[in-house]
Amino acid sequence: MQPLYLEDLTVGQKFISRTQKVDAEAIKTYAREFDPQPFHLDGEAAKTSLFGGLAASGWHTASLTMRLIVDSVPLAGGVIGSGGELSWPRPTRPGDTLRVVTDVLEVIPSRSRPDRGMIVMRSTTLNQNDEAVQVFTPKVVVQRRRVGA
Repeated sequence: MQPLYLEDLTVGQKFISRTQKVDAEAIKTYAREFDPQPFHLDGEAAKTSLFGGLAASGWHTASLTMRLIVDSVPLAGGVIGSGGELSWPRPTRPGDTLRVVTDVLEVIPSRSRPDRGMIVMRSTTLNQNDEAVQVFTPKVVVQRRRVGA
């Protein structure tokens, strides 16, 4: 994919990622290292939790989402966030197949830095049933095309 610059982006533009299947072992492996709570590590213990069964860490879902965004939104210079809002409306479960739909909500050229601007995008991570497991609305720094390039 060709890298996209601020001038290439428009409000309403949509990007759709490939899919990523999540299994119980991946959920447990991530949790052991980064979020070692019983409902991420042990299916039996998770049954009595708020989740009612094994659930991926929200940070695991966020990490998978980031990979899918990087693969599907080819911003020149990379996907560089500068804040945003993150929610997990439902847990990611073993066997879920995730994909990310990213919509450009705003395109904002910088007034003080002519080499860049910002976009606001909403990346919705959906499972195989089209249910949102994460909604991420970041502000992202985007390079502008160099004059004469």
